[in-house]
Amino acid sequence: MNPNLKWKALFILAVILFCIYFLFGYPVFPTSLAQVKDNFSKQIRLGLDLQGGTHLILQVQVQEAIAQETDTTVDRLTTVLRSKNIRYDEVRRVDDTHILIRNIDPSQQSQLSDLVAQQYNNIWDMSPAAGETSSYTLTLRPTAIAAIQEQTMTQSVETIERRINALGLTEPTIQLHGRKDNEILVQLPGEGDPTRAKAVIQAGGQLELRLVEDPVSYSSQSEALSRHGGVLPPGTELVPGRSETRNATGGVDTGESWYVLSRAPVVTGRDLRSAVETRNTNNPGMWQVNFTLSPEAARRFGPFTEQNRGRQMAIVLEHRVYSAPVINGRIDDSGLIEGNFSQESAHDLALVLRAGALPASIKYLEERTVGPSLGADSIRHGVQASVLSLIVVMLFMLVYYRLSGGNAVLALFLNLVILLAFLAMSGAVLTLPGIAGVILTIGMGVDSNVLVFERIREELRNGKSAPAAVDAGFDKAFLTIIDTHVTTVVSAAFLGVFGTGPIRGFAITLVVGLVANIFTAVYVSKTIFQYHLTKMDRQAELSI
Repeated sequence: MNPNLKWKALFILAVILFCIYFLFGYPVFPTSLAQVKDNFSKQIRLGLDLQGGTHLILQVQVQEAIAQETDTTVDRLTTVLRSKNIRYDEVRRVDDTHILIRNIDPSQQSQLSDLVAQQYNNIWDMSPAAGETSSYTLTLRPTAIAAIQEQTMTQSVETIERRINALGLTEPTIQLHGRKDNEILVQLPGEGDPTRAKAVIQAGGQLELRLVEDPVSYSSQSEALSRHGGVLPPGTELVPGRSETRNATGGVDTGESWYVLSRAPVVTGRDLRSAVETRNTNNPGMWQVNFTLSPEAARRFGPFTEQNRGRQMAIVLEHRVYSAPVINGRIDDSGLIEGNFSQESAHDLALVLRAGALPASIKYLEERTVGPSLGADSIRHGVQASVLSLIVVMLFMLVYYRLSGGNAVLALFLNLVILLAFLAMSGAVLTLPGIAGVILTIGMGVDSNVLVFERIREELRNGKSAPAAVDAGFDKAFLTIIDTHVTTVVSAAFLGVFGTGPIRGFAITLVVGLVANIFTAVYVSKTIFQYHLTKMDRQAELSI
C-alpha cells in the first residue's frame, strides 16, 4: 500500500475511534450493553422539545427600577441639601421621572444649580417648576432611563440564572427574549413541575435593614395613620409585617402588624457577602438564615447601630417586616433572619439572598409545559424521518452509482458519527429543529458526492485513466462543494447568532454537519477511491 495512503487510512480510523469513544465510552468505560446505552444517553443532551420540561416567558417591570432610582435620588438630594445648609420647603417625587424641589432660598439658587450640575449632570435636567416661584423640577434624562432599563434587564437575567443554577436544574436556558417589552425566556428541560423554580425566580430577594421610627406596632394601616393625624412623618412609610403573641396555653398566635419605618434603608441585599441557613438555637425544630455584610456595608452598619442603641431595627424582606429586634449594642458585619422556616424554605431564602435581589419585580406572560411523552414522540418521529431519508438516499446511491454509492453511504455514516460526537463533546443541545438540520446535512452530503461522481464520469468519458479521472473529479468538484457549503454555513451562523432556543439547535447541527461533510465527502471518499484503485488492474473495474 502507498505509505501516504496508509497514513490517511490511519488518520481516518483514529477519528472514527475517537468519536465512538466520546459517544459510547465516556465518562465511564462500558463493561456491558446497558452501560453503553447509559453513556450515550448522558452524552447527548436533549432540548426542551425533546426531553420535555417547562417554557416560561417573564416580563421585568423596569418602571419599578426607574421609580427606585428616583426615590434614591430624593433621599440623597435631601441629605446633600441639609449638609450644605441650602434651605428648602420640600423635596418630593412627582412621578417616576420627576422630582420637585420647592421654595429654594433665592440667594442659594446658584448653589443648587452647581450641585445638580456637579452630581447629576448626566442623569437629571433641572428647570424652573411650572406655576411655582423659587421651585425647580428635576427630569430624568431619556439616556439615563435607557441605561437603567438596560442595566435592569442585564441584572435580572444574571440573577435569575444564578438562582436557577443553584437549584441544580439540568442545563436551563435563561436569555433575553424578543426585541421589546423587557421579556426574558426561561426554559427548564426535564422539569415537569416548575412550582419551586417559579417561586425562586419570582422572589425579589430585596433585603433591607431599616430603622423603626415609631416603637408602637399597629394592627391595621388605618390605625397607624389615625395615630399620626392622617399624615406620616417625613421620610417614613408604613410597612406590613407579622406579630407574635403568646396565648394562655403557652402557644404563639401570629397576626399582621404595621410598622412606621424610615424610608431609606441602611443596608440592602446588595450589601450581603453571604447567607447560610442554620438551625434556630432557640427553637431546634425551626431554621433561620444567618447573613454577613460586605466590609463597606459593615462600616456603615457599625456606626448606625452604635448611634441607635435601644431602638428597634426592622429586617424587611419583600416589603414585609420579618422581625424588628432591639439594637442592644454595636453590630458590624452580621445578622440573622428568624421566622417559621423549614429547612427547604430557609435554604431557598438563603439562595435568593446570595443570588442577589432582582432590581424589579417580574410578571409571567407565558407558561408552557412539554410532557416527557410528547418529547418521546418527537424523538421517535425525528429518528424515523432521519432513518427513512438515509435509507432512501442509500438505495438511490447504491442503485445509480453501484459500488461507488457504497463509498458515499460510508461517508454519510461517518458524517453522522462526527456530528453526534461533536454534540457530545461540546455539550450542545439537540432539539427537534436540530434533527431537521441532521436530515438537511444528509441531503447536502449526498449532493457533494453526486457532484464528485458526475465529474469523475465526465473525465472517464473524455478518455482519462481511472486514477487521473478520480483526481480530476475531486479537484474540479472541490471548489463547487466549498462554495455551496460556505454560503449555507454563513446563513446558518446568522441563525445561530440571532436565533433563540430550538432554532439555534438547528443552526448548530447544520454548521457542524456541513463542516464534517467536507471532511467525509472529500477527504474520506477520495481515500476510499484511491485504496480501491490500488486493487484494480483495469479502468473498467471502476464502478461508477
